[in-house]
Amino acid sequence: MPTTTIQMQCHLPIPQPPAPHPLTSRHVAVIGAGAAGLVTALELRREGHSVVVFERGDQVGGTWVYTTKIESDPIGFDPARTKIHSSLYKSLRTNLPRECMGFRCYPFVAKDNPDRDPRRYPGHREVLLYLQDFTRGFRIDELVRFETEVVRVRLAEEEKWKIKSKQRSGEDETEIFDAVVICNGHYTEPRVAQIPGINEWPGKQMHSHNYRVPEPFRDQVVVLIGSSASAVDISRDIAGVAKEVHVAARSVADETSGEQSGYDNMWLHPMIESVRKDGTVFFRDGSFVHADIILHCTGYKYHFPFLETNGIVNVDDNRVGPLYKHVFPPALAPCLSFVGLPWKVVPFPMFELQIKWIAGVLSNRFALPTQEKMMEDVEAFYSSLEASGMPKRYTHNMGSSQFEYNNWLAAQCGCPAIEDWRVQMYNASSKDRRARPESYRDDWEDHHLVLQACEDFMKYTSRKVSDRSAS
Repeated sequence: MPTTTIQMQCHLPIPQPPAPHPLTSRHVAVIGAGAAGLVTALELRREGHSVVVFERGDQVGGTWVYTTKIESDPIGFDPARTKIHSSLYKSLRTNLPRECMGFRCYPFVAKDNPDRDPRRYPGHREVLLYLQDFTRGFRIDELVRFETEVVRVRLAEEEKWKIKSKQRSGEDETEIFDAVVICNGHYTEPRVAQIPGINEWPGKQMHSHNYRVPEPFRDQVVVLIGSSASAVDISRDIAGVAKEVHVAARSVADETSGEQSGYDNMWLHPMIESVRKDGTVFFRDGSFVHADIILHCTGYKYHFPFLETNGIVNVDDNRVGPLYKHVFPPALAPCLSFVGLPWKVVPFPMFELQIKWIAGVLSNRFALPTQEKMMEDVEAFYSSLEASGMPKRYTHNMGSSQFEYNNWLAAQCGCPAIEDWRVQMYNASSKDRRARPESYRDDWEDHHLVLQACEDFMKYTSRKVSDRSAS
């Protein structure tokens, strides 16, 4: 299937709701040039806004920019540590198929190029190259200020925002913007398990944010905490060189421990009960092991050190709030918004829908409810989480509810609902990942869904050819 003809088609021909007020163009700051920031810049510009993207690094891609560097404090406790943005490890492959994963307006198709990775679940470099293609195809790099870190975002007079930024050369600059969209990601600030006795435990600790390759774990006894997709990958990565790997996870019942199928040096345990100064790690079922290192694959904290809102927006037990639909703080809408906070999602299409909504609201093409109505919605959502026993830290965890959320966003924008094949493909991939964590990336049975995806991608191609013929 030809791929180059797809690249510039980003318009889905769906009638848009009437504008509630005369359309307006705003001067908008975007913080971050990862996947969320890139599609945010594109959609804002398409809507007629003036856009500046601030990017601390020297290239686009955000968390998809792999580096061998790690932080000076491998567990992430020291606030003065040298910070590294990316959490990628060398062996990482996507845990979603490329057809499902890509932006709706820019399909993530395999390239006929020997330097590219054609696999359905490609390595991280292929995702970065895809984002670079996306950036070049839509000339988004023209909007990005590289090596420019946002130091402070604060309210200014007349509902404007004052942004102070610092270039790598050391030069500071302060500017005024009409609106700010925060796209700085949430895979940088480690979240660490609280373990009784850890201050006297003599071994090493590391967070997976600083894991790159397994070699440092050779001949070590490793306790790994976590059960996420990355935890499963890393445990298998390490098992090839470590003496023993002991995986502690909430998903393991407190009375259950056992050998991991397919490995003679990996065991599953319930969570850690405590550790002692002789190096012993005790699990909740009473079993124990003398370990050299504890590796925390325990997720991340939302972190916005630059944002000053006079207490209007807070991060409380990893809940960013109050936010209407995970995007707008009611008291500051629409001029402050967030893209990409939800997790356990197919991220790129969700980013795309969130920013279509934001861009249209900023131009007055779409209307938000009143501040009071938005707060009522937020409070009802929080109450429903509490009633269901959902911990506050899981506020932005979507999982199976993501497609209902995406379709709500699509309806606000007059866009098509998420494709059935994309939903089915996500569900099939999730099922295969749980059943066959070692082989699901290379052995699948959803070929009919791949064909449906390719048919959709060809429609985008045909539209582009028609547009060119008519011009």
